[in-house]
Amino acid sequence: ASDNPVQMGDAEKQSFKHANIYALCDVDHDYSGHILAGYPKAKKYTDFREMIDKEKEIDAVLIGTPDHTHAVIAAYAMKAGKHVFVEKPMAKTIYETRFLRDLAKQTGVVTQMGNQGHNIEGTMQTVEWIQGGVIGDVREVHLWTNRPMWRQGYFDRPAGVDIPSNLNYDVWLGPAPDKPYNPEMLHFAWRGLWDYGTGAMGDMGAHTFDAPIWALNLGMPTKIQATSTPYNKDYLPQSECVTYEFPARGNMPPVKVTWSDGGIKPARPAELEPNRQLREALYIGDKGLIMHGTHGAEPQLIPERPGFVAPEKTLKRPSNIYVDFIEAIKEGRKAANDFEVSAKLTEIMLLTNIAVAAQRLDLTLEYDAENMRITNCPEANDYFHYEYRKGWSL
Repeated sequence: ASDNPVQMGDAEKQSFKHANIYALCDVDHDYSGHILAGYPKAKKYTDFREMIDKEKEIDAVLIGTPDHTHAVIAAYAMKAGKHVFVEKPMAKTIYETRFLRDLAKQTGVVTQMGNQGHNIEGTMQTVEWIQGGVIGDVREVHLWTNRPMWRQGYFDRPAGVDIPSNLNYDVWLGPAPDKPYNPEMLHFAWRGLWDYGTGAMGDMGAHTFDAPIWALNLGMPTKIQATSTPYNKDYLPQSECVTYEFPARGNMPPVKVTWSDGGIKPARPAELEPNRQLREALYIGDKGLIMHGTHGAEPQLIPERPGFVAPEKTLKRPSNIYVDFIEAIKEGRKAANDFEVSAKLTEIMLLTNIAVAAQRLDLTLEYDAENMRITNCPEANDYFHYEYRKGWSL
């Protein structure tokens, strides 16, 4: 079910064509009409709660809504015994992310986060190459994206206008603060607003950060520091640079990871040959470098090594995340990118926005992941969650 068809869209519709689409839910049936029309037999709703309460035959729910409603819908579905596929990021806050992870354990339902790159060949090659020692010990990783491709920065929030009769705005707002409606807040633009989205990291971070977390067996960072272009209480910044420091893990050394968005790339390494473009992820090892594209696509060595023989394939190659989710339900097993796996990725992603929001304090934040708190900046702990609008809860 989706409350925002621009997120579900034709891609997800086609990806789940192997499943029986029993019911569809969207807050604006005018806007989502082209999708709803493709399923004339499916039952139609504007409120996910009504759909889940009435349609007892539903086995699983796809959530492709704005970030701020992921957690409340997922929790409602899991408590009703439904399997859940939720688009990235898992949730808007770290508190919500951990709540969903724990709820999945309690209910035993199958879960999956929509991070397509987790189940592709390129990501698994990257993991096997790095863990196979192809570039030696990795102490530095650079990640970046050309996002945002929507409004962010120092803008005024759009003025309120009348709510159209075709929109269930109350459900669209969900737990977010009760603020006036404006069409410029909806339909993809919500990504850049603090109340609803998680910015460029929320959009692309899962697709780029997943491979290094897996390949380098990263836990939680102990330090996070951010700088950005100007922003205000409504919009996230247009561009940011964030540094994460991860401690040593077993025989793996500490790693410093940098993330930048707004199209800003790291310095081009001297080892990269002319006429080769720098891609979205760069791993610097003491025996070489690897880069790959978004979603972990097509890892490449820097410099190129003629005659290079890749390490043996050791990882299981599951189906794409959509098919894997349905197969996991039928087979009674966990999906490859279930909430236990994706919660860690999501938490690291969401630390980005905490560091950005707290940057005015001129601190490198020190993170105690076990207790979910910033130890050297009490004010930063306010960003781990927010007070829901009356009538909404997990």
